[in-house]
Amino acid sequence: MEITSILPEECLCLIISLTSPEDACRSAMISHASRSVANRDEVWEKFLPSDCRSIISGSSSSSLLSLGKKDVYFHLCFHPILIQNGTMSFQLEKKSGKKCYMMGARALSIIQGDTPAHWIWTSLQESRFPEIAELKQVGWLHMRGKIETKILSSDTNYAVYFVFKLRKEHTTGFTQRSVGFHVHVDKIDLREVRMVSLDPLRDESQYIRERGDGWMEIEMGAFFNNCGDDGSVEFSIWEAHTNYVKQGLIIEGIELKPKDIAS
Repeated sequence: MEITSILPEECLCLIISLTSPEDACRSAMISHASRSVANRDEVWEKFLPSDCRSIISGSSSSSLLSLGKKDVYFHLCFHPILIQNGTMSFQLEKKSGKKCYMMGARALSIIQGDTPAHWIWTSLQESRFPEIAELKQVGWLHMRGKIETKILSSDTNYAVYFVFKLRKEHTTGFTQRSVGFHVHVDKIDLREVRMVSLDPLRDESQYIRERGDGWMEIEMGAFFNNCGDDGSVEFSIWEAHTNYVKQGLIIEGIELKPKDIAS
């Protein structure tokens, strides 16, 4: 005898909502009756972040609010939405529903970023953002960003990734010197500085990997988010050896996502 014929639907909804999105999908495959329960909004609302509605309302994709909760969940897993006037993106990790954010180049503080002789702002078809930053020529590379821990998923291991690519032609300055990456979390003294060559052929530490969206990424560092509502995460990238002119770097942004989750 199926459990769906014994327990009221409200009880089944509660039980499934206390599992995981993956388990809910498995439950939907058992029978037609279980599918109707496992796909209900009451189940999938539990898997969405509590502030999901306000995030979507302030995004470029507010029409998602008219969809069912399961459809919203999977849309956010596979299609990042733009927030903060198109300077950041938000999505969910498919298995857990944990929050993922990317700060686009416009959300970062880039030294000399508004000087046309050093940086240009343009668009690329493969970018999720309306603008990306392309390095024209600098001697001193330095950028930084900051994000509040309260908008991230709590009690979650996060990794921070620099998302970039190198222009196929006229790229110089990155084979001679490594670039420094640092992640700092309030109340946590993280002293590690990763020195990584942006040239994949010279990346002996294997920090660089190709993503499925046409970009490359470098893991800058990792942290456990338990800072509550008043913490922040700061990250910085620099290479200050002015004897080597640097050019050809294209910046998509800096992404924070649950640790050990593939792109």
